[in-house]
Amino acid sequence: MRVLGIDPGLRNLGWGLIDVNGSRLSHVANGICHSSGTDLAARLLSLYDQLTDIVNRHRPESAAVEQTFVNKDGAGTLKLGQARGIALLVPAQFGLAVGEYSPNTVKKTVVGVGHAAKEQVAHMVKVQLPGVKLAGPDAADALAVAICHAHHARSTTMLAEAVQRASA
Repeated sequence: MRVLGIDPGLRNLGWGLIDVNGSRLSHVANGICHSSGTDLAARLLSLYDQLTDIVNRHRPESAAVEQTFVNKDGAGTLKLGQARGIALLVPAQFGLAVGEYSPNTVKKTVVGVGHAAKEQVAHMVKVQLPGVKLAGPDAADALAVAICHAHHARSTTMLAEAVQRASA
């Protein structure tokens, strides 16, 4: 299964792709979509176009997006939410199921601690995906989202199989 992880941002939207084969994870690609344009609509469109190109080129089978947390800057949170809308829309347009995970869930899954620093997340991504060259912190976070999704999807599949065996 190929998983696309997305770390939404209006200026920098991180993305990362991994292949999952049982419990084995391997890095496919990662990068950062940088928005361009003078107004919000143009910036969102540039993110949309870049993310659409990534999905077209790499053909993931599922996707996961980090949830937005609300901060003190309401306008900033709203703009981030609009970028997150693009992150949810593009995979959905390709018929992909999209998982959503809180930042704490991602960190706890990848690092083991829910309030880990960005440097710890990047380090553990490198440990779990040996040889990966990270395009930046946003790409590292996106790969962490993909890893989190892979672990949770595998757990869900294993649970469904166990329930099916028990009811047979």
